[in-house]
Amino acid sequence: MSAVLAAVLGASLAGCSSTGGKRAEDERAAMAAGGKAAVNTPRWTFAMVTHSGDGDTFWDIVQSGAEQAAAKDNIKFVYGHDKEAQRQSQLVQSYIDQKVDGLIVSLAKPNAMKDVVAKARKAGIPVITVNSGAEESKAFGALSHIGQDEKVAGEAVGEELNKRGRKKALCVLHEQGNVGHEQRCDGTAKTFKGDLQKLYVEGTNMPDVQSAIESKLQADNGIDAVVTLGAPFAPTAVKAAEQAGSKAEIDTFDLNAQVAGGLKDGSLGFAVDQQPYLQGYEAVDLLWLYKYNADALGGGKPVLTGPQVITKKDASALQEYTKRGTR
Repeated sequence: MSAVLAAVLGASLAGCSSTGGKRAEDERAAMAAGGKAAVNTPRWTFAMVTHSGDGDTFWDIVQSGAEQAAAKDNIKFVYGHDKEAQRQSQLVQSYIDQKVDGLIVSLAKPNAMKDVVAKARKAGIPVITVNSGAEESKAFGALSHIGQDEKVAGEAVGEELNKRGRKKALCVLHEQGNVGHEQRCDGTAKTFKGDLQKLYVEGTNMPDVQSAIESKLQADNGIDAVVTLGAPFAPTAVKAAEQAGSKAEIDTFDLNAQVAGGLKDGSLGFAVDQQPYLQGYEAVDLLWLYKYNADALGGGKPVLTGPQVITKKDASALQEYTKRGTR
């Protein structure tokens, strides 16, 4: 610890000159860009466990952000995921048994995670929650929650649909039991002046997702907007609308390269970005700050990374970032 304090003191003294501080910052940035640690704190191990299914590009971006922060902070980062809540809980328990130094978890199905988060706290392992479960995070004893307020994000979608003159919307939920998904649709219904219907689909089976949306659009030609709750489902909804002969606008939560392309070519109307890279990056960084300096952010409130409504005019500027996997 004395070595760490000496290094910090040295950096502070360097910052007193007009060039020393900038030089130190440049050196740290160069080391982080090269995958080298920018600090000399202990080699702690942080584990992240999410409710992601296989092949979910959203969580690939979260993981990418976490890995970049881990490289900078001299952290050994391990990642596990399972869409089934019980198996997600078991993964968290396995990391507790391995005595990791910090945990990052998503709370899509909070009741299944409550006990294991309590076990982590009892074992002295600090926990930060990301993405889902903002309302439960503090009650479960997490240091902080990083993500967007799902109800507020839904309300932003409803308002955008109103601006576009939509009258009847379909909200497609691809994971039953996910509290965040329900909050998104409910938030949309709160501000949307038209009629909103929910459609539950099995998100792990894209052909079935397309078939379900297509059937709904064929059965109700009054639907003029389809809102998907994840970027991978937006192109599928576009195909479904085409097959159904529907002119419904396809809109989505979340952003990836394919969604940015869809916004640019007009096949998608708008997207709501919650900056998943930032969620992963900040979760690791905040755990490191807590371990090193007992720092915490949020003051008991969630640290918000969204929502941001993205439209065609924003797509070109964001494509560079989506292609490299950071937006």
